[in-house]
Amino acid sequence: MHAVVLVGGFGTRLRPLTLDVPKPMLPVANRPMIVRLAERLAAGGVTDIVLALGFRPDVFRDAFPGDVLNGPFGSVRLHYAVEPEPLDTAGAIRFAADFAGVTGTFVVANGDIMTSLPIDQLIDFHRRSGAEATIHLTPVDDPSSFGVVEVDSDGRVQRFVEKPAPGETDSNTINAGTYVFEESVLARIDQGRRVSVERETFPALVADGALAALATDDAWIDTGRPELFLAANLAVIAEEGTHGAVIGAATIDSTATIIDSVIGDGATVEAGATVRGSVLLPGACVRAGATVVDSSVWGEIAAGVEIIECVIGQSALVTESASGRRIPEPD
Repeated sequence: MHAVVLVGGFGTRLRPLTLDVPKPMLPVANRPMIVRLAERLAAGGVTDIVLALGFRPDVFRDAFPGDVLNGPFGSVRLHYAVEPEPLDTAGAIRFAADFAGVTGTFVVANGDIMTSLPIDQLIDFHRRSGAEATIHLTPVDDPSSFGVVEVDSDGRVQRFVEKPAPGETDSNTINAGTYVFEESVLARIDQGRRVSVERETFPALVADGALAALATDDAWIDTGRPELFLAANLAVIAEEGTHGAVIGAATIDSTATIIDSVIGDGATVEAGATVRGSVLLPGACVRAGATVVDSSVWGEIAAGVEIIECVIGQSALVTESASGRRIPEPD
């Protein structure tokens, strides 16, 4: 079975971490998001993953020599479909599927979603429903900031309600970014133009009674913003960490303090430094006596400097204390 994974975006909301690196290649607890997703897809029976690429396709190719990703659930073959121009979500799906010769039932996934959803559960539900397409839904506490999905008792989507006002809908479930499509969905997407799956393809399927949905309570995080990328890392700490941290092949002084944090491969934490509730990406450096709190760091924090709720880009040098900043500032 094929899966089309959407990884072509620029990740502008996560800058400066994504100035040179595609968002799905950012590590969550020292493993790239795309690897975690690929392993989950493989566990659900996917044998071939088509990466719908746009921004920096070379980073993906360099990361997976031989076009194969080996994991605990077996190997998956990788195919690289590089868009000649941005085609939006549905356009990218059609382009990637055509490129790889996808036929029959296939999975579609957003490359920046972290979830524990069992893919085979979604596929089984889709096949039982007889629908042309099925989307995964997840509940949220405040639906007013999202596009809410209303579903009838048979699991068919009735309508989408964008950022509903109080009392406008009883639903609190939103599109969670993982889908199962039949090959026939591709014929609904015009070739060679920008087409949105959310604004065009899904409403057309709803109009024909052909879109089903499965809501689950599986863990789910959209990592597209800095605070959510940090939250995804901290969630893995809670699930996998030992003594409140996930530490790679890093150099950490015995007098440094690490609390509820991820320390990436090749990172350095010097004497007397403190890292709390934060992520140090590979190669980051926290000098002696510096303090990093609730931040994501890919550069260097000078000795004695304190940063709080900051996002520090690759190769950046922070020499003054800061709070709530992105360094360098995104364009």
